[in-house]
Amino acid sequence: MQQTVETPAGDARLHWFRAAGARAVLLLGHGAGGGVEAPDLQALAAALPRGGVTVVLAEQPWRVAGRKLAPAPAALDAGWPAQFAAAAGEGLPVYAGGRSAGARVACRTSAALGAAGVLALAFPLHPPGKPERSRADELLATGLPTLVVQGGADTFGTPGEFPELPATHRLAGVPHAAHGFKVPKKAPLTQDEALGLVTAAVADWLRRAPAARPRRRT
Repeated sequence: MQQTVETPAGDARLHWFRAAGARAVLLLGHGAGGGVEAPDLQALAAALPRGGVTVVLAEQPWRVAGRKLAPAPAALDAGWPAQFAAAAGEGLPVYAGGRSAGARVACRTSAALGAAGVLALAFPLHPPGKPERSRADELLATGLPTLVVQGGADTFGTPGEFPELPATHRLAGVPHAAHGFKVPKKAPLTQDEALGLVTAAVADWLRRAPAARPRRRT
């Protein structure tokens, strides 16, 4: 199911993958270089509903409008609350997240929106080749249970580059995987196995996450 949501940044499009008897909703934004067709987002949308988690892939207004470049972070953040509110309309706990730029949006906004937790896929810890320009503060300041899933060959930051994380945070690595979780053909695991590590880490985290109160319908 698709749902159009009006936001201050333009219309967003939510792609719903519903779970029977859902116990939570996972809202995921895409990165600045692609859309909801990203393999990791699609893998989660296919796998998690079987475990009772409804997945909502949020197609951002700039993509819906056909633009090729993402706007500034402030514009991304401005469009997110309306999308979160639509996901929260189910009356279930909402975990917010995304990949790359979408992960940064979730890190910056989730506490204020009342999310149950944050999922950061391929968090862009720094621009490639510029580790001195760290974005770790965004990740460390979520104030919520947070899972980071990071490729072992991600040029935006490998698992070993992350600072010490607070007790609320977990870091799961995907060996040999690049920023899009793509692994080379010579890697000792297949592409399907790499994506399986992503979905397994997220499913396990959601099972273990502290119980969150259902959101009240408005």
